[in-house]
Amino acid sequence: MRSASGDLTTAARIRDRAIELFGSRGYAATSIRDIARAAGVSPALVIHHFGSKDELRAACDDYLIGSVFDEKDRARGPQVGTAMREWLADVDRFRPYVDYLAAMLQEGGDAGNQVFDALLHETREMIDAGVADGSMRPSDDPEMRALLVAMQALAPLLLRAQLARTLGADVHETATARRMTLPMLDLYTNGLYADDRMLAAARDAMAATAPPTTEEEGGA
Repeated sequence: MRSASGDLTTAARIRDRAIELFGSRGYAATSIRDIARAAGVSPALVIHHFGSKDELRAACDDYLIGSVFDEKDRARGPQVGTAMREWLADVDRFRPYVDYLAAMLQEGGDAGNQVFDALLHETREMIDAGVADGSMRPSDDPEMRALLVAMQALAPLLLRAQLARTLGADVHETATARRMTLPMLDLYTNGLYADDRMLAAARDAMAATAPPTTEEEGGA
């Protein structure tokens, strides 16, 4: 990404309008001219700050993913209570981010893949940091656990219409977000099962059906 120079406030305004338009219209249907008009600048100034539409999208990705995971880092720190109150009091603040992520993922292609890969990478790093500081439990398969957590986080974006039909409201409306918060954290904190019988049975089944190792094959 080409470094933005000059008026950083203008560059930030261009980026924010791009996030909104890419999220509401999709990347392919949004032009540099559209973004310039929404930001109140000329198309030439957009190019001056970001170089191209692809580089502007990359800047949006970097900013969005950085913002999301900065907030998640806050949620693991001593300001967790303050962070939660801010989120629940101002859900609309994150709506353009949600729309942008959903649009990029649904469009697929390189743009969607890059967003997904970045989110998965940041999820893995966030969980690793939690394990290191003792706030999260270790896993036998950290890579797969990060993938499952990322999938769970992305489900409301990709199943937005289905969830709205089931809940009778958009999943990102304040009331719905508040309703989801405690059950989600309860599931992550306490789990679903009352004991470890299912986990133990699965481990036994996996061990009993494991393919033979190279050494075992050689000794047979």
